[in-house]
Amino acid sequence: MELSKINRVFFVGIGGIGMSALARYFAKRGQVVCGYDKTRTKLTEKLEQEGILITYLDEAASLPCAFLDNEDDTLVVYTPAIPKDSKILNHFIHKGFSLKKRSEVLGIISKGMFCIAVAGTHGKTTTSSIVAHILKDTGYDCTAFLGGITSNYNSNVLFGDNNVVVVEADEYDRSFLTLHPDVAVVTSMDADHLDIYGDKSHLEESFRLFAAQLKDGGKLYTHEGLPLANGITYAASATASARAENLRVEGAKFVFDYADNIHSIKDISLMLPGKHNVENTTVAIAIALALGIDADKVKQAVANFKGVKRRFEYIVNNGNQIYIDDYAHHPEELKACFDAVRQLYPDKKLTVVFQPHLFTRTRDFADEFAKVLSTADELLLLEIYPARELPLEGINSQFLLDKVTLSDKRICGKDFVVQYVKDTKPELILTVGAGDIDTIIEPLKNTLNNA
Repeated sequence: MELSKINRVFFVGIGGIGMSALARYFAKRGQVVCGYDKTRTKLTEKLEQEGILITYLDEAASLPCAFLDNEDDTLVVYTPAIPKDSKILNHFIHKGFSLKKRSEVLGIISKGMFCIAVAGTHGKTTTSSIVAHILKDTGYDCTAFLGGITSNYNSNVLFGDNNVVVVEADEYDRSFLTLHPDVAVVTSMDADHLDIYGDKSHLEESFRLFAAQLKDGGKLYTHEGLPLANGITYAASATASARAENLRVEGAKFVFDYADNIHSIKDISLMLPGKHNVENTTVAIAIALALGIDADKVKQAVANFKGVKRRFEYIVNNGNQIYIDDYAHHPEELKACFDAVRQLYPDKKLTVVFQPHLFTRTRDFADEFAKVLSTADELLLLEIYPARELPLEGINSQFLLDKVTLSDKRICGKDFVVQYVKDTKPELILTVGAGDIDTIIEPLKNTLNNA
């Protein structure tokens, strides 16, 4: 399907962060955009305020008249998270509508554009957001489809006037194989989504296929140490092609120098904490310099990048309490997050509230999760958020908690967490997880601010 021939778009699962970005894009273009999601959220309410009609009833009868019968100019976008027995999804299937996954639609949009695609089992949302911000802030410009709400723009989609597009390339369900980028980044290839891939070797093979889809003359950037050939390596390492050097903490900010075989930028200030974010920024700088953007402008853009919602986001920082929220849901992400907290606040007691995401991920990485969680000072563990999965026998939060060696640990509900924080007033609290743990952010914020 050609982009110019699309006049109407329906999103099955419109409340997802990636899906909502596409919905906003088509609405901006003037197409008729509607959607379905299971529950109303702040994000879907925002979409409705922007003029997008959304139904929360999984019935074909709830569809707008424009989407009851198939027409050649109609596109239906769906997420794999939607159950296969969804009545709305099956209505579109049985009526013969053109159905595409989010990644396929990104392929349609980016076709004919200069595409910068960022992939990785973690780090891709922050990295793609930094790349897009640098291009925007320096005046180079771009359109961008991001996997999070950027704090600078309060949006997950950015609109540009040139032919450049930045996309987050999702490895889940091998979705990123629909893209053919001019610039590709692979931030990480840790074992994940084993319910799809079976084992790490198949996941790595998928990343190799993604890297092989680079256009002729394109550039591939890979984190140093990844098993991918012919890439420009980057890391906080003296042996990488693009390097972060002299990394230090100054005034609760991370500061570093950038170097490659041609360029050198001193004393770059970054609001985002952690070595992993310095490395994410390093590859974004390398891309910007390769595009010919002035180094001083790049340095200034990095310094004013405020981050992404739910990626090491400060919710409360009032002198008495510090509350940070993060999307981390893989052991490596948790470790990077914890390390950043400890670097910034080495003398404070760390209270962690963690919500495991998916039964299969908890089963596959229980030992790794337990090892990282055991490094906290206090752990409040929520029940597993199932998302698209049915329960697995014997796999629950107690199964995980039993492996945690920390003595100050407990399983609890979200209401208990809010009351516990109100009663104990922890000096440093971290909420982490990719499920619905975000629903306690505002209650915790109010509790701490009124303490």
